[in-house]
Amino acid sequence: MSYQDHIIIKGLKQNNLKNVSLEIPKGKIIVFTGVSGSGKSSIVFDTIAAESQRQMNETYSAFIRGRLPKYKKPRVDFIDNLSASVIIDQSRLGGNARSTVGTISDMYSAMRLLYSRIGKPYVGTASYFSFNDPNGMCPECSGIGKILDLDMDQVLAQDKSWNEGMVQLPAFSVNNWYWKQYTQTGLFDLDKKWADYSEREKNLLLYGAYERGGKQVNKKIEGIYNHLNRLLIKRDLSSSSDRSLMRLNKLVKERECPVCRGKRLNEAALSCRVNGYSIDEMCEMEFTRLYSVLSEVRDPRGEAITGSLTASLERMIEIGLPYLSMNRESTTLSGGEAQRLKLVRYMGSSLTNMIYIFDEPSTGMHPRDVHRMTGLLKSLRSKGNTVLVVEHDKDVISIADEVIDVGPMAGRNGGRILYQGSYEGLLDSGTLTGNAMKEYIPVKEYPRKAEHFLPVRGAALHNLKNVSVDIPTNVLTVVTGVAGSGKSSLIRDVFAREYEDRVVLVDQSPITATGRSTPATFLGFFDHIRKLLADENGVEASLFSFNSRGACPACKGRGVVITELVFMDPVTTVCEACDGSRYSDEALSYRYKGKNMIDILNMTAEEAAEFFSDSKKIHKQLQTMIDAGLSYLTLGQPLSTLSGGERQRVKLAKYLDKKGNIYLLDEPTTGLHASDVKNIMKLLDGFVRRGNTVIVIEHNLDVMKQADYIIDIGPDGGTNGGEVVFTGTPQEMADNADTITARYLRKSLE
Repeated sequence: MSYQDHIIIKGLKQNNLKNVSLEIPKGKIIVFTGVSGSGKSSIVFDTIAAESQRQMNETYSAFIRGRLPKYKKPRVDFIDNLSASVIIDQSRLGGNARSTVGTISDMYSAMRLLYSRIGKPYVGTASYFSFNDPNGMCPECSGIGKILDLDMDQVLAQDKSWNEGMVQLPAFSVNNWYWKQYTQTGLFDLDKKWADYSEREKNLLLYGAYERGGKQVNKKIEGIYNHLNRLLIKRDLSSSSDRSLMRLNKLVKERECPVCRGKRLNEAALSCRVNGYSIDEMCEMEFTRLYSVLSEVRDPRGEAITGSLTASLERMIEIGLPYLSMNRESTTLSGGEAQRLKLVRYMGSSLTNMIYIFDEPSTGMHPRDVHRMTGLLKSLRSKGNTVLVVEHDKDVISIADEVIDVGPMAGRNGGRILYQGSYEGLLDSGTLTGNAMKEYIPVKEYPRKAEHFLPVRGAALHNLKNVSVDIPTNVLTVVTGVAGSGKSSLIRDVFAREYEDRVVLVDQSPITATGRSTPATFLGFFDHIRKLLADENGVEASLFSFNSRGACPACKGRGVVITELVFMDPVTTVCEACDGSRYSDEALSYRYKGKNMIDILNMTAEEAAEFFSDSKKIHKQLQTMIDAGLSYLTLGQPLSTLSGGERQRVKLAKYLDKKGNIYLLDEPTTGLHASDVKNIMKLLDGFVRRGNTVIVIEHNLDVMKQADYIIDIGPDGGTNGGEVVFTGTPQEMADNADTITARYLRKSLE
């Protein structure tokens, strides 16, 4: 291969990379491997992707550049032969209650056009079928499909009378002012229980009238429902500082719009049909069914539109999303589903000589579906593109034309290229990745016996088919099944809500925090560090906070200075006064064991654990970070820069010493190297030993093998799922079960 056939990188020092030089062949599938924090993403995303995007953006005018994402120039001596890049990462799809799979994929636009062209009766142009347009939206819910309502079951106790405190709100307590307003009207029997009220009496108490919408009976009583409705729904709670109102907000619940029945559109739009189906009925169909329905549309005026729609649907099905529908809200999609949805728009692309960059594309995929993803990677390569993949999954790594292994460990102990070559060569390379790929993990020999259970009965949410199942306590349970089978619906949406007072959800969602939050602040040991420095130097602890007295006066503790240039891009520069440290000179002049605050915040958890070995409180918290597989994170790293898997492990670290809880984890192996999966399983096993219940939703076969109990949902995804197809130990599953997951479990044990 010639010079032009390689991406050339020389002297790369981005993040933890140790002056790395690389030649990456173009037109191949290159998989980057290594433990979390080894430097894979620094090469692929922070260098190749960032520089490619940055140089592309420089070709546009200043006006357009101002509206494009900003990319920092990587710390590299030389980089050459880059092509235009497409980044397909795991960031969740943006959007709100109006954003659906149909709107995000642009398929709903084509569907609206189809109905405006050939639908009967004729209603209007495509805008008349949009739930985001006044022409098409339901007038009651404004196209959301839901309205806010009050949960009166929380307000009124069925088995109590007025004299027994029937209205369960502090303001209505017996002998309080509101209580007297109602009881002194003479309209109510004060010893009659709410359950015994007639319909007429209930309306009187709730709405101040004998019929809902009727004339008020007594001007002194507004009706409890009307009173709370005015207080909670018909005012802007987000701007209210009244704490009692914010507490009452838990009485507000979402319910289906009574006018459009959740269909979002007005009556005219819903009356229009194509081949006997309304637009809402088509958008509720799973993609496999919708594909066959649209294939039967024969009207020549709609041929081009149905052709485009069926081509998009074919790609959706091919990539492993056959169970989705157009009406599915984008906010309910997992990171893996969002990544695959982004992929679809590139599957029909005619572009060549591009660089496609993937971040763990197997995330959220059942082993059965991974081959679909690898098939897609191969098809992108066969069109003459370069495919760069950051991945931990053996099935994806094994299809690489070339593997680049980064390590040997994480953080400061990483940042070197350990191996570059074929997958077969990797297995004999002796690196952590090579050894992990070869390792055989058996089924847990002595699983804990499940003795006590928490029942779930008649679960019928989404695709669940009236499911009843017993979830064992004080053991490690893994819930399995193909994507879309109903695992999350059963465990996160039904079980977790039923037992919400006991369940601790440890998922990958962003940690609610400001850009100034770090592992040290989130886990609560930053205050102890500041106090140590304060006591050592005889000054106030606030001097060691960049949010308080210790902040650099020039940048106010931000570390950067932003200069607005009117019609050009704002320029962000590192603060010259503090060199980006955020601290004032005075704060940094004080030391503890020879280190100032910046030296301490730049330490990894592993380094800090040794440094603070004589401080029990700090050392204990640092040990939880190490146990959760985060030894390489620095104490001052902004939480906003962590991956989904890292966020989940930081949350896990917070709960390590708690007992008596039910911990629910959603795919905790996301972003974990195969060698770290064993560590996280030891960690979860420790949770159970301390008297907790652990439930894990997972596709990773090595996790299933180490479970005490497995609940398998299936048999397939979407309408073909929603049933419990197996419960028992991993060994029983391997020996007896005839499910998709069981077949892959057996295969992994061969």
